[in-house]
Amino acid sequence: MFKVLKTEGRARRGEFSCAHGDTVQTPVFMNVGTQGAIKGGVSAHDLKEIGCQIELSNTYHLHLRPGDKVVRQMGGLHQFMDWHGPILTDSGGFQVFSLASLRKIKEEGVHFASHIDGHKIFMGPEESMQIQSNLGSDIAMAFDECVENPATHEYAKASCERTLRWLRRCKEEHDRLNALPDTVNPGQMLFGINQGATFPDLRIWHMQEIAQIDCEGYAIGGLAVGEPTQVMYDIVDAVEPYMPKEKPRYLMGVGTPSNIIEAVSRGVDFFDCVMPSRNGRHGKLFTWEGTVNILNEKYIADPSPISPSCGCPVCRSFSRAYLRHLFKADEVLALRFAVLHNLWFYNELAAKIRQALDEGTFAEFRAKYSGKLEERV
Repeated sequence: MFKVLKTEGRARRGEFSCAHGDTVQTPVFMNVGTQGAIKGGVSAHDLKEIGCQIELSNTYHLHLRPGDKVVRQMGGLHQFMDWHGPILTDSGGFQVFSLASLRKIKEEGVHFASHIDGHKIFMGPEESMQIQSNLGSDIAMAFDECVENPATHEYAKASCERTLRWLRRCKEEHDRLNALPDTVNPGQMLFGINQGATFPDLRIWHMQEIAQIDCEGYAIGGLAVGEPTQVMYDIVDAVEPYMPKEKPRYLMGVGTPSNIIEAVSRGVDFFDCVMPSRNGRHGKLFTWEGTVNILNEKYIADPSPISPSCGCPVCRSFSRAYLRHLFKADEVLALRFAVLHNLWFYNELAAKIRQALDEGTFAEFRAKYSGKLEERV
């Protein structure tokens, strides 16, 4: 399923395989299609063209609309959105964090009020596994609680212990569902999630405990939610030595291009973030020269592409001036072009990281680009 091909320091170059698609080359950036589509008018067919290897969708949102049972009836999420590569579904646990005013956490699970119409929802470990099984994703994430930062040590400890108990329940239900004769994807994998807020002792303890539960991979969750960047790096540094070496490591919801480079240097293999699509929809574009705000007036008659070094479908054909015009005219095409460009960049970033690791030059790549990609053009 996962093989580390080589290392440079703690950075890892690997390969990952699952029930759908080609072998995934890692480190990898997963493109976020929350409701089965990338926001900004980007389809599954576009994802293939821009180099996406893994698509990520959201359990909670697909459970609400159109309903996971509808997706199952349509043949599973791969068939529904016509994407036949790997899919990861998150567990709905992050909504425990992001919908704080609409939920109540108990040992059995979480009681929600739908953000759409207010109707009551219950989701626990078993329900999360059942929904993800209906979706038929290749990687199901364990149901967890993402603790708000800052949190007290006492609350974070109790949350970690509960998340551990939930993981045991997830594992038992996931194994049961995979063994059913009519399961959409009997090869679905389960990744456990490390929590513990910003407390290294809790993070280490929790990682040691979940590593004893035989999951196909392990994620670090609950970061990039408002804590300083260095704190995030410190937590990854603390947890990484206790993560199984033979399993993929996933840093959830991260992040900027620099965050990805820095986390790769700390031994992380998988990434996802809404940043490229969300920022793109607001005119912030990522390039190898730094970030571009396409709404700036200096681009009003600029005939050059977003980036002279970019080979994306947008940069091959259209100018900065045209893209700026589309934004100013409120044309939907502006969003599509900006998101396509940013996702191309993120997928290319991961490809160039892999190339540097293959060539033994990742340290030089990190030194050249980790700071530069944060600068404004």
